[in-house]
Amino acid sequence: MKQLIFLMMTLLVGFHNPVEQKSVRTISGKVIGADDGLPLPGVKVLIKGSTKGTQTDANGHYSIQVETGDRLVFSFLGYKTEELKLPKTDRLNVKMKPDVQALGEVVVTGYAGRRERKSMSAPAIAQMNIMVEDVQEEMDIDFVENDALIYFDHYIPETNRESYAKIEENGFQSPWKNPYSTFSIDVDAAAYSNMRRFINNGSLPPKDAVKLEEMINYFDYDYEGPRGKHPFAVSHEVSQAPWNEQHQLVHIGIQGEKMEVRDLPPSNLVFLLDVSGSMNSPDKLPLLKKSLRLLVDEMREEDRVAIVVYAGAAGEVLPSTSGKDKHKILAALDKLSAGGSTAGGAGIQLAYKIAQRNFLEDGNNRIILATDGDFNVGASSDKAMEEFIEEKRKSGVFLTVLGFGTGNYMDSKMEVLADKGNGNHAYIDNLLEAKKVLVNEFGGTLFTIAKDVKLQVEFNPATVQAYRLIGYENRKLNDEDFNNDKKDAGELGAGHSVTALYEVIPVGVESSFIPLDDLKYQQTAKQKLSGNTSDLMTVKLRYKKPDEDTSIYLDTVIKNQSVSLNRTSENFRWSAAVAGFGMLLRGTDYAELNYNDVIKMAKNAKGADEFGYRAEMIKLAEMAQLLTKVNE
Repeated sequence: MKQLIFLMMTLLVGFHNPVEQKSVRTISGKVIGADDGLPLPGVKVLIKGSTKGTQTDANGHYSIQVETGDRLVFSFLGYKTEELKLPKTDRLNVKMKPDVQALGEVVVTGYAGRRERKSMSAPAIAQMNIMVEDVQEEMDIDFVENDALIYFDHYIPETNRESYAKIEENGFQSPWKNPYSTFSIDVDAAAYSNMRRFINNGSLPPKDAVKLEEMINYFDYDYEGPRGKHPFAVSHEVSQAPWNEQHQLVHIGIQGEKMEVRDLPPSNLVFLLDVSGSMNSPDKLPLLKKSLRLLVDEMREEDRVAIVVYAGAAGEVLPSTSGKDKHKILAALDKLSAGGSTAGGAGIQLAYKIAQRNFLEDGNNRIILATDGDFNVGASSDKAMEEFIEEKRKSGVFLTVLGFGTGNYMDSKMEVLADKGNGNHAYIDNLLEAKKVLVNEFGGTLFTIAKDVKLQVEFNPATVQAYRLIGYENRKLNDEDFNNDKKDAGELGAGHSVTALYEVIPVGVESSFIPLDDLKYQQTAKQKLSGNTSDLMTVKLRYKKPDEDTSIYLDTVIKNQSVSLNRTSENFRWSAAVAGFGMLLRGTDYAELNYNDVIKMAKNAKGADEFGYRAEMIKLAEMAQLLTKVNE
């Protein structure tokens, strides 16, 4: 009886105190800048009072599950934070206003070092965890002695061991002294995503981390494809240099043959994965695993993959497995965890052994090395690694290097390994970049259509007073290397494009950049050439087929004809805008321009921008402008 009375009372209490049922729904929308209407990629969208959130994609779009009563908080560096109630509909578009004052409170912590932290109790340190499309990114908010806010990337250790090879920016050359400009093509784009990481974290990148050619080649260009016997086509344009009206800018574009994924040859891949202790942070091994899941999803039945890991020692965790058995491959990836030291040398040796064991005669044989670059045990010197990989590439196994994380990212070492392995180098700072490299550019990243591609430009001294190559400082070759088939150069992937820019000072133009000419004993030769004013330069190119060792030669003449800047293609103007952005980040002495010039030029050349990469660069330029003002 007592139990019955208790049950009835419980039911009555339930009727008089109903529990509010919260409904779950999905809110989506687009975030744009209120100042220019352009989409804002990478905006943090957080449910207030929780760690649940997401971020906007390259086109400013987001989608998030919410419950009744939730409030959404939108935050982005350089913009005022917006806190909004849920709308009655499932659509919430947001306009964010620039906030220069807030950005001024950020203490910029670049490559040079950090300020000392003031000792504080644990409750004084605020942490915010944000889920970003399944990838966890963290940011610490800490205080310094002057009580100004400082934003630290949670994953950068107190001792920053990142390394970048020193770059001496190309200067102007005289065609009388140096008639040839010879270099290896570059399709790497690691410097761009690395630069983006610095700016998104509230600091300008180190000067030597900015490689103009990699920034320019990060983007797709609308070049005409090949029609003849060669696997690529060469195009060019000539106009005035946007940063110096008296100078000319020569744009050279190379477009590789595009291939459907179904038409690509089968792949024999070996994932060589760093699982050492230095990889134990969310922007390293967890992001690495999610990135490779995207690649596995693209694999076909005829493709195969093996997985080799290295920490204190190296070992094979998955034998060569067909792409149809995705569950086996993904299960092996899911089991990986980080710990131990870094036997990078042993790992590379084992990966090449397995790749050769499963070699496909008519296929794509490639090792994909994924690491933060911290080789500190074993055959870790650059020299030892270079020699080993240089020898192994003769077997037909190529090497792609994917860099992850911050703090000990060895850009200089990663680039060397990829170059010596006849491969390419990318830096993965988020899942969208992984999608770009491993899905959108699947063929270009993994399938080589031409190797050892070299360019040699011969300038006509009758029309060119001086010239300089923009970027490619660490890709320059000796002039005699052009005809030497034993000299290694860059590779071109299926569908990839390569862009090179030259700034030219025409004959007769007065310029402070003109190098000295020693013409005492060349006057006769100069007079003979003075009438040949129809040509500006000749572009010569050599390449090898992926399975051959003898180069193929072709050339094209660029006439001494220039069009006005407003009649050039979007390809020309966009590449010039990117070059200008890079020169500003490097603090160049060769161009008179500012961020307003670059941003205006980029907006006018943005074009269709299918994936939103160009809109993102415009935002990065705007953020860099604000950060520069803060530094000043």
